[in-house]
Amino acid sequence: MSETKIPMTLPRLAEMKLNAEPIVMVTAYDFPSAEIAEAAGVDLVLVGDTAAMTMLGHSSTTPVSLDEMLVLAKAVRRGLTTPLLIGDLPFGSYERSNEQAIESATRYVKEAGCDVVKLERGGLSVERARAIIRAGIPVMGHVGLTPQTATALGGFKAQGKTAAQAAQIAEEALALEAAGCFAIVFEAIPADLSELLVPKLSVPVIGIGAGVATDGQVLVWHDLLGIYGGHTAKFVKRYAELREQMIGAVSEYGREVRARSFPAAEHTYSIEPEELEAVRRYLENETMADTFGGDWAATEI
Repeated sequence: MSETKIPMTLPRLAEMKLNAEPIVMVTAYDFPSAEIAEAAGVDLVLVGDTAAMTMLGHSSTTPVSLDEMLVLAKAVRRGLTTPLLIGDLPFGSYERSNEQAIESATRYVKEAGCDVVKLERGGLSVERARAIIRAGIPVMGHVGLTPQTATALGGFKAQGKTAAQAAQIAEEALALEAAGCFAIVFEAIPADLSELLVPKLSVPVIGIGAGVATDGQVLVWHDLLGIYGGHTAKFVKRYAELREQMIGAVSEYGREVRARSFPAAEHTYSIEPEELEAVRRYLENETMADTFGGDWAATEI
């Protein structure tokens, strides 16, 4: 008898932190990956703005639009039942005003069926997070390396390696918690810093390149499966090398097509001999030029 899966909720997530039960989070960007995440039993699924790079071919996360993210989120929603679905607010969709932030978050919930949203940074983002939460939509925060502002941070590199940087990360995390965020992502910060900060926070902390002391971990789908061919961060562990397998499979398909060994008999459909003979007689009919493309039923065979 199969075990009944219970949908993830925010109270359940908070309970997992209290019970020191590790939280499993992955990104997903389409229906097939959502189905796999569901079957694998993950707790949280993020439709991340990393889609700009992994799905759309950009060199950073900033070009992706909210409309593009919504298309992906809708597809992921169709493949999920149990995990909590998180919509990542892309660059430019929440910075301008609280009203813009609320509108963008609302679109994720109403149009794509997301349960919650995520935004990056502290500072002004804390105000935006508070506004979205007051509008009734839960928010996940994100501190440390925040890809949307990587240029200002000096590129895609670890943060919090100086006392000043570490203090800023701590202040931002505490401010996001005070604003009402239900969880916070720590990205690319020293593991020792996570050990100091996680006990100071009452909400779950999800790490990506932040050590084992966090309450859970998240990896980008294409990174952990070895699909993405671009830059791979130090914190990524590949659990498969699907890119090489995919290249091998498609290459083999190409070889078989060129050698005319695919499709084989088992990949084709058959027709009864008498039906085939009827078609042959039709095609050999001297009036075929007049009747071909006409009403088959009206053509005498």
